[in-house]
Amino acid sequence: MHGAVGRKAHPEGFEMTAPWRILSLLPLDEDLVRGLFGHLGDAAELAFPRTRDRAGLHAALADGAELVIGDYTGRLRLDAEAAAEAPKLAFVQMPAVGTDSLDVPALTALDVPVANAAGANARGVAEWAVGAAFALCRHLAWADRGVRAGGWPQAELLARATREIHTQRIGIVGFGAIGAEAARLFQALGCAVSYWTRRPRPDASATYRELDDLVATSDILVLALPLTDETRGLLGPERLALLPENALLVNVARGGIAPDDAVLAALESGRLAGAALDVFDNEPLPPDHGLRSHENVLLSPHGAGGTTQSQLNIVSMVRDNITAAVEGRDVRNVVNGVKAQIRRR
Repeated sequence: MHGAVGRKAHPEGFEMTAPWRILSLLPLDEDLVRGLFGHLGDAAELAFPRTRDRAGLHAALADGAELVIGDYTGRLRLDAEAAAEAPKLAFVQMPAVGTDSLDVPALTALDVPVANAAGANARGVAEWAVGAAFALCRHLAWADRGVRAGGWPQAELLARATREIHTQRIGIVGFGAIGAEAARLFQALGCAVSYWTRRPRPDASATYRELDDLVATSDILVLALPLTDETRGLLGPERLALLPENALLVNVARGGIAPDDAVLAALESGRLAGAALDVFDNEPLPPDHGLRSHENVLLSPHGAGGTTQSQLNIVSMVRDNITAAVEGRDVRNVVNGVKAQIRRR
């Protein structure tokens, strides 16, 4: 063990490091989580909220929590109020790429490092984006519904102007691990790919364009960037109106970036010919929302990154980072600029 404080006396007069207290907010079976960290032995002890509500969260944080594994569902949100209940909090690890269920500014103000699982599901999400683009171009979901209903809409399908994907101009909003991988896959199919991000990538093989120019020149627009105060509503009604006629939208980012009502209005106006949506303003999507009944929308329950391989990658990253914290090594993928060396309080 390295760099630990808070030692307790060993019965024989030696000092031993007190075990790190790991609080897991994951909605997973406790035995599964215990198996994940069994290799830490006496160096760590695991804790879980007794109830999956605010009271349970606050009580678990107050009970000496030091290393916290966040709740990717967002049900147990670690906000400023909750963090104030955890005087020993030293590190938060998200078992996901997004950090929506955390109040990152509040944790930063407390000098608590926050890490995510950057890149763990990049390939899975990028493949979903490409698969969704194929489905929209060829009206796969629409044709499937027609045949299942007893019809044979062959002529109608031809009349719907199906497209070969290699002829489409692809625009990617956001060029992190997911955006870059999606660009690579679309380029392998022969597509012309452009992108926008706040910090252009000099080594990117895709063409950089300013955002409005990108939107106006994209037959298929793919959203792949985090939801922040700056990106919320980024693709609102005015910007969606810049899209070419019959454009397609693929959203694997967050719903608030392209608000649901704005997307529905663009579909109903004909500006958007179709949309593939894995994320929504509010999840689950309300049962009566118009997106559910629109025939040109492909809907998915926020599962683009939910492949077995992606989940294995995330679990490995969480295990490795928590282990690094316990063993006194730097953690990886810190997203809030706090030092990666975890120190006890």
